Amino acid sequence: MRHYEIILMIHPDQSEQVPAMLERYKGMVTTGGGKVHRVEDWGRRQMTYLINKLAKAHYLCLNIEADRAVMEELEHAFKFSDAVLRHLTVVKKKAETGPSAMMKAVEREEARKVQQTAEAQA
Repeated sequence: MRHYEIILMIHPDQSEQVPAMLERYKGMVTTGGGKVHRVEDWGRRQMTYLINKLAKAHYLCLNIEADRAVMEELEHAFKFSDAVLRHLTVVKKKAETGPSAMMKAVEREEARKVQQTAEAQA
């Protein structure tokens, strides 16, 4: 089995269904004998350029270990889901379980917002 990192861009109107989509995709991996090493929800973010006249998308990052059949099934599911705007699958040499650079940036943003809110209330 190989290690993969999958980045998904979900339609912003479908943000409520992200947890259900994640469970479905994680279920596809585990039933195929694979493992999910890391799941990161980066939230809604501004895109660099418009896709289908949309300026924002909900971003997800999955690090999994799976065989080729499971990957084909996942890619098929991504392709025919109206909610998935774009997806990118990258083959990795080893499983990555620590937070990604993007997740660290998201956490810093959230901490800064909390600090600004606390200062505004004081």
